[in-house]
Amino acid sequence: MRAETLTIDVHGHALVLSAWRAAFDPVLRCLFVADVHLGKDAVFRARGIPVPAGSTGETLARLDHLIAAHQPESIFFLGDLLHARESHAEEMLTALRRWRLKHRGVRLVLVEGNHDKHAGALAAEFDVETVIEPHRIGPWALCHHPQPVEGAYVLSGHEHPVIRLATGFDRVRLPCFRVGGHVGVLPAFGAFTGGFEVRAEAAGDDIYAVAGERVVLVRNR
Repeated sequence: MRAETLTIDVHGHALVLSAWRAAFDPVLRCLFVADVHLGKDAVFRARGIPVPAGSTGETLARLDHLIAAHQPESIFFLGDLLHARESHAEEMLTALRRWRLKHRGVRLVLVEGNHDKHAGALAAEFDVETVIEPHRIGPWALCHHPQPVEGAYVLSGHEHPVIRLATGFDRVRLPCFRVGGHVGVLPAFGAFTGGFEVRAEAAGDDIYAVAGERVVLVRNR
């Protein structure tokens, strides 16, 4: 499994966009991931909707690849690490426990999102720090909800942005990075998350689509 990257300049700071739907600061050695929604499939099944299992394993495998590729010192989850209270199902916790044991040297920090508040915190054994938005690190203000923060560039999630591309009769919706003048929104990372099309008010933003294993600039301001 491979994924290309594209390095962009954000107010004089390098930010590496990955086709695995994450961003990396090569100076701070920080990986930024939004809207993982671990255990969402377990939530659906607990509520009587027969969806297949396996999305947690796929999501954690992509995190493995990102760690191998970038060797981050820290991973910052930009909200919604878990989906709901039923995410604490034993199948999800077992998979996450095994994953965490492999990466004990990596600091994990969660910027609390709306789903995290309802889901409840993970047990101390997972060693995930929780902070509230905005959380400042270097030139960045880390948030779950996109919002301007004075004196910093915001990296956020929540919106699960996708962009619709069309050629003739063909249509496709691709996850995307939305990079505005002061606020950036990462695509949802989770394997079972869906997406919402970039809204009209984002017309002045740069849009980088995730097209298979590539990150492609499809619109710039």
